[in-house]
Amino acid sequence: MKRPWRYLIVPNDLRTQAIVLRRTNYGETDRILNLLTPEGKISALAKGARKEKSRLAGGIELFSVADIVVHQGRSNLGTLTSAKMLHFYGNILTDLTRLELASDFLRKAEKLSEQIDNPHYFQIIQRALDGLHRGLPLALVRIWTTLNLAQASGEEINLLTNTDGADLLPDLFYFWDGMEKALRPDPRGTIGANEIKIARLILQKPLVSIATISQIDELAMRLSALMSTYN
Repeated sequence: MKRPWRYLIVPNDLRTQAIVLRRTNYGETDRILNLLTPEGKISALAKGARKEKSRLAGGIELFSVADIVVHQGRSNLGTLTSAKMLHFYGNILTDLTRLELASDFLRKAEKLSEQIDNPHYFQIIQRALDGLHRGLPLALVRIWTTLNLAQASGEEINLLTNTDGADLLPDLFYFWDGMEKALRPDPRGTIGANEIKIARLILQKPLVSIATISQIDELAMRLSALMSTYN
């Protein structure tokens, strides 16, 4: 099914939504942008974007989603011809911890897209930025984003069997074994039936839906060990 936000205006002009992953100054007034879109990662030159009255500058802010038009020439570097901000997650900038986490998410998405360019990265990062903007629990935003990025990159966490290949049981507790990438049974473990249920839901439901679950912050904290394999 064709995505409603992506279409060609004229030959070689692509209109889509984008999140700026990285901005690099180029020349005296230009910027080279690495952009995360529903079609994957693209690079574009924003001519004159550093000029005081640039019509592009307002649409290429970090931690925002913009409607953009990119002209694709013969090289891999397109030319940004239009950029209109749709959503700005400005509350991220008011909290240093959230700012650092959001920046880390952008770096991870850029690194992963260089290895496997999956269009699902866009939706994951957009929901993560929205969650940070809304003030959702940091532990939840971190584990939700980490596990969903891992799944999109082909490194989905094993939530069906333990390190011995046996089914996970509701009356047992587990530790996360980063080497085996599976849960190891241990009566001293901190991961039980509730945490496993939440981890499964994290890979199935939007972040804002998971945030409504009772005691989700505490459950997310106990799942933080799962991130060690995917950081």
